[in-house]
Amino acid sequence: MGFLNYGGSQEYEFEDRTLAHLKIAITIKLRRQESFLMSWVNPAERGGGRVSIWLAPSIPLTFRFAGSRTPKLDKSWLAVLAELANTPRGLIVVSEQEAQKHLARRKDQE
Repeated sequence: MGFLNYGGSQEYEFEDRTLAHLKIAITIKLRRQESFLMSWVNPAERGGGRVSIWLAPSIPLTFRFAGSRTPKLDKSWLAVLAELANTPRGLIVVSEQEAQKHLARRKDQE
């Protein structure tokens, strides 16, 4: 498990592979000087509920990975995260499986 350190004081735990994908999606937006909302569902073991944070280029972020190897990235998952980050709801953290379902639904609608 890795951590997203937000604002220098708040840490949020994510699985390393998920965090690697989030790092890319977040970095793309922040490089463009774009602020946005990021939301996810907390698992029951972390108290449950939902979390939303406002990400802006001026807020310090640190990505800390537990594993020593860089996780393999899935281009489809990255595409879905980037697409979600550009919606009014902001970046919704979805699993790789949820991203595949999202792509399948979109393809069926075409």
